[in-house]
Amino acid sequence: MRSFSFLTKLTFFCFLLSTLPVLFIGIFSYVTSSNEIQKDVNKGKIQLLEQINANVEQILTTVNHTLNQVINSAVLKNAMNSSLTVSDFNLYGNLRDELLHMQSFDTKLEDVVLINKRHNWMIKNSGLYRFDQYAFHAQLDGLIEAKSDTAWVMNPSHLFYSEESAGSAMCTYSVSLIKKLPVTEPNPYGLIMANIPTCSLQSLLQHAPDQSDMTLIIDDQYRIIVHPDRDFIGKPLSAIGFDQENKLNEQIGQFSSDIDHQSFSVTYYKSPTNGWIYMSITSIASLTKESKKIGLYTVAVCAFMLLITMLLAWLGSRRMYSPIERLLKQIDVRKLDIRQNRTNEFQAIGEQIRQLAQSKTRLESELHQHLKQVRTFFLAKAFQGNVKRGDLTEQLERFGFSAQLEEWHSMAVVTLQIDSLDETRYGKQDIELLLFAVQNMIEELIPPENRLVSLTIDHTVVTLFGSAAAEIVDFKTALFMQTEQLQQQIQSFLHLTVSIGISLPFHDIGLLPAAYQEGLDALKYRLKLGEGIVIQYEHVNAGKHYFIRSYPSQLENDLIDAIKLAEKEKAKEILQAFLSPVFSAKMSPQEYHFPLVRLLNSLLVVKQESGISMNQIGSGRSSLFEELFELNTVPEIEDWFWTRIIFPMVRIFRDRQEAQYSNISEKIIDLIHRHYDTDLSLEECAAKLNYNSNYLSSVFRKETNSSFSEYLATYRFSMAKKWLRESDIPVKDIASRLRYNNPQNFIRSFRKLEGITPGQYRERHTAS
Repeated sequence: MRSFSFLTKLTFFCFLLSTLPVLFIGIFSYVTSSNEIQKDVNKGKIQLLEQINANVEQILTTVNHTLNQVINSAVLKNAMNSSLTVSDFNLYGNLRDELLHMQSFDTKLEDVVLINKRHNWMIKNSGLYRFDQYAFHAQLDGLIEAKSDTAWVMNPSHLFYSEESAGSAMCTYSVSLIKKLPVTEPNPYGLIMANIPTCSLQSLLQHAPDQSDMTLIIDDQYRIIVHPDRDFIGKPLSAIGFDQENKLNEQIGQFSSDIDHQSFSVTYYKSPTNGWIYMSITSIASLTKESKKIGLYTVAVCAFMLLITMLLAWLGSRRMYSPIERLLKQIDVRKLDIRQNRTNEFQAIGEQIRQLAQSKTRLESELHQHLKQVRTFFLAKAFQGNVKRGDLTEQLERFGFSAQLEEWHSMAVVTLQIDSLDETRYGKQDIELLLFAVQNMIEELIPPENRLVSLTIDHTVVTLFGSAAAEIVDFKTALFMQTEQLQQQIQSFLHLTVSIGISLPFHDIGLLPAAYQEGLDALKYRLKLGEGIVIQYEHVNAGKHYFIRSYPSQLENDLIDAIKLAEKEKAKEILQAFLSPVFSAKMSPQEYHFPLVRLLNSLLVVKQESGISMNQIGSGRSSLFEELFELNTVPEIEDWFWTRIIFPMVRIFRDRQEAQYSNISEKIIDLIHRHYDTDLSLEECAAKLNYNSNYLSSVFRKETNSSFSEYLATYRFSMAKKWLRESDIPVKDIASRLRYNNPQNFIRSFRKLEGITPGQYRERHTAS
């Protein structure tokens, strides 16, 4: 109990001492709150003025951009060269539509005035006028004669609102963007004026109800553009009692000023674009009043906290030992053991915490081992294409590979296999251990920033190599050097001959499964090239082919059918078979272009007939024919045809297949049901449906698991059985309807299918 009494006293005094800084902070806040609040308010004012400036200039920029579009329109250019009489009704209507189109919520425009002094006409919202007869002709004529071609000017609203509604007249001034016309003429004879009522800018500003805090906008001549009191708009700044314009020279500033015998804090921001000044005038008395309230409130809160803390310290110190006692029970430490060990409760708890920390370290180590196994399992699924493409990047980042994926510009899959254990000191039972050793050597020789974790899949060591090199040549060079070094080190340390396959470089991690397959395919060429090779997938397509002198038209048709059927592998195979006789022929390089252009043209015809746009197969920097002529090698040409034309079309047809196959099969079945009693053939169906007969045959078999002729024969027999059951039609007539040459053929076919003759079938079902 002595430790409890000491703990109680110590806790109480600690709580008591901790409250003293709170009290001092409250007093200090009371003293300094006024200055700090004013600084914060001034800082916020500058940010507010900058935001208001940005909003206003956004409107002015939008108006200027819209006005330029109207100026450059053909309608306005035609109008400036026209007298615009009553007979020009269409031109006037088009011109008026252009002007009204500018007046939107974004621009805040209420009127756009167009004047043509040469042809003596003027257009505004209320209609068309003769310029020399307009009431304010002289004032507007002075704007045409002004020196500046483009300017924002504040004008009295009655110059162009004199005939408008009373609502528009509530705003006595407008900000006008004036541009002289024509813009290309050295002596303009007209102008266009876009007018924004100054009152519409009022919504962008903030004001206090008692005007102790108000925001103003002043033009470069110190005239008030926006003010809470509209009576001051258009007047000089001195009208509100401010006479310190000389302090508004900097872009941003703050100072104190006396206005009408009251002290105000003035914050201003000068626009670098048009020289307008955005001013915030705040009463210092209101700031001081608020700061005093805050200071007194802070002191009161601190005093209240002091009393509450003292009470809680007294109550808490008396009860603090009870949770410590419960904690000792939970960690199974008895008070008797503490006394025997001559320790206190805190030392006993600390010892238990150290033991928990050691247990935590062991658990983390085991978890790390399991995490490596999970990561390896995920990578194996990713390489084999068992991870959704959309989830691949997210999962790799979750396993800690985000840095590599962000940095890498090019990637390639590296696959490694042990060629043979013959004539080595190893046996088949050592293969797993050897692969593990090779895997460790890969992780030691290739820096972690250039690879993912290596793993073994079906006796093949696989890793993903990546590099930040921008040039593909640099990437290939670095990759080839790494693989050669790896092969040499394995030969040196393990005395093993290995072969390494390298996929095509790629930039999208979603192509990982395809690249893995490319690496495996490259390794298959050991049968031809021998052991101990480092082979890149892009080098395995060379070979000798048979010779054909004529254009392989049948292969072209087969290729088109494979594309329409979305048979990717078959299409690629036929493409290779097509190019083989083409390049086997003894022709000059220029002559090779003829069959290639013919193939390209046929594919483009299929594309056009199938409603496939160029955007769907990807657009290039030049036409497809120009791209084809720039290719120099057979692998390049084959790859170009596949990646640029054929594979995109295969992908599009594959996307269409589900709906299209079902639709085509339903149409064929409908034709059979309606024309089964005619000499219906697959060719006739193909002609009616506008498809190739071979294509229809393949689609129908895929959808129904039967050929066209089998389905037609089955349906005819079903109709024959129906007629035998439900009618008295003679057997010979049924055979004739079903297009049999003689009744005996029908009877033999029926007996083969049902095991009885048609007559017996009718008797049996008639009797039942």
